[in-house]
Amino acid sequence: MPASFSTAELEAYLDELLPTERMAAVEEALRQDDALQQRLAAINGRRDAGVHSLGEIWRRHRLSCPTREELGSYLLGVLPDDVADYVRFHLKTIE
Repeated sequence: MPASFSTAELEAYLDELLPTERMAAVEEALRQDDALQQRLAAINGRRDAGVHSLGEIWRRHRLSCPTREELGSYLLGVLPDDVADYVRFHLKTIE
């Protein structure tokens, strides 16, 4: 039975944002599944045409991710409590 991948996973694959094991699984499936190749080509074609979903833009540009400065300040323990709480949430929940 062929592996099943969501559109979000295929978009993350194109952006090289999947964990290594999942990237390898997509690559293996692409070698064997013409329908999956067509889905990926359609996603890529949509991107090339300039059609993007809000979620895709959010993931690609990591709009909710803490900055390097915020992460460094978090590690040093000098962030305000509310910002530190968000960084902690982001690291544990969103990854």
